[in-house]
Amino acid sequence: MARAGARSKIFALILCLFVTGNECSNGRKNVLIIIADDAGFEMGAYGNKICQTPNIDALARDSLIFNNAFTSVSSCSPSRAALLTGTPSHQNGMYGLHHSIHHFNSFDNITSLPNILRKHGVHTGIIGKKHVGPASVYKFDYEQTEENNHIDQVGRNITRVKLLARDFLAEAGSLDKPFFLYVSFHDPHRCGREPQYGTFCERFGSGQPGAGVIPDWTPWYYQWDEVAVPYHVQDTEAARRDLAAMYTTMSRLDQGVGLVLKELSAAGHADDTLVLLTSDNGIPFPAGRTNMYDAGVREPLLVRAPGRRRGSTGALVSLLDVTPTVLDWFGLPHDQPESNEVDPDDRPKSFLHVLDKEPPASPLDAVFFSQTHHEVTMYYPMRAIRTRTHKLLHNLNYGMPFPIDQDLYVSPTFQDILNRTRAKQPLPWYKTLKEYYYRPQWELYDLRADPAETDNLHGKPGLEKLESGLRERLHRWQRSTRDPWLCAPGAVQTADVCRALDTHMSHFVPR
Repeated sequence: MARAGARSKIFALILCLFVTGNECSNGRKNVLIIIADDAGFEMGAYGNKICQTPNIDALARDSLIFNNAFTSVSSCSPSRAALLTGTPSHQNGMYGLHHSIHHFNSFDNITSLPNILRKHGVHTGIIGKKHVGPASVYKFDYEQTEENNHIDQVGRNITRVKLLARDFLAEAGSLDKPFFLYVSFHDPHRCGREPQYGTFCERFGSGQPGAGVIPDWTPWYYQWDEVAVPYHVQDTEAARRDLAAMYTTMSRLDQGVGLVLKELSAAGHADDTLVLLTSDNGIPFPAGRTNMYDAGVREPLLVRAPGRRRGSTGALVSLLDVTPTVLDWFGLPHDQPESNEVDPDDRPKSFLHVLDKEPPASPLDAVFFSQTHHEVTMYYPMRAIRTRTHKLLHNLNYGMPFPIDQDLYVSPTFQDILNRTRAKQPLPWYKTLKEYYYRPQWELYDLRADPAETDNLHGKPGLEKLESGLRERLHRWQRSTRDPWLCAPGAVQTADVCRALDTHMSHFVPR
């Protein structure tokens, strides 16, 4: 009988291979998360007609396209830590970039998605940029990251990414386990310390002299005068050339996404895997990455789920919701500390139900943001709440100029702004440099009438009830998530009470 049973299994496998050309799925559910580095909406799926992203667009046609998805923090390591834990940066301890010189790490007692899944028999893997720590908190069974490779080889060399994905899927198959694979591309991040490859590493692997060759990449090059300039970037030749370089690396990202999805299909898992594609924060341009404006926190999010609906959705979701969504997909509970301080709707929650039916829009829908550092010297804590119609932003360090990160500072775009401002030349930008640097403590925007967030309505007559309601709700969320900056900047917290510092008393005014 045992021998007959084995023969029937082999026959079923041969039949499946004959019909599908792939290894058969074992019926388990799996998850693939693809995350880009500093990507925005430069893709056809979100209306950009210039930047060529046919593979992402094909994924979008089989997915639910989220039009109101937001990161909770506009900085790489904090955003990734928040996505993998379901907790904001001030709660998980990843206050800034996880570079050795910065030494930012999550707290040792934080529970991450890969650790939870591994305990429940899911084989976990990460390929590409990790940029979070400590290792014990973010432990994957299979790790090919910048910690044991050059970041470009696992983040931009799409041929190597393809082969690593194949290796992981084979390993998961040999173990006969469901899997969670997190593929973290380094594109279209700026090139940083490797300027020989171009401002966005657009020459890396291109076949140009000294740049090497990525066999699976066919570079796309763009004319600077044809790119689509976002509202928050100045419309000058320097900025346009910068955008054109980013477009080239977006196309490399796109081809890498296509390769990974082909590996998933070849392994027989196209129809049993939840696929999510998103980015960690906004593009590395002014008002983008490191900012709480929509250009810095609004993200692409494509979700392909077997048997679920396609199209688009207006559901308001946060990347904090990814952890409970993945756990929901695997049928596992998302344990959260009980709190009487916060509305249940303000907690991270699964959005799997959105894949079945469009939820009714509510004026109470909201997402929350928390940022403290980017680089270690960039201390500019911000907290914010965004509903469907309004955003309230609290700049805690409003007395100081808004800090500029190293990558942006040396970029052609920012140098163009600096040079034009210093020379008092015309600057076709939606702000002045002084306005960009110096921000008020509170910013309130009507996003329907002012999507570019240029008209601050804080303190305007007739909006007192709206603003106080948003402020109280933001404060409750900060309290429930144990925000150490709950009482900043005008008070100090003692015994769970904010006690005023009276910093605005007249005798404190400098002479």
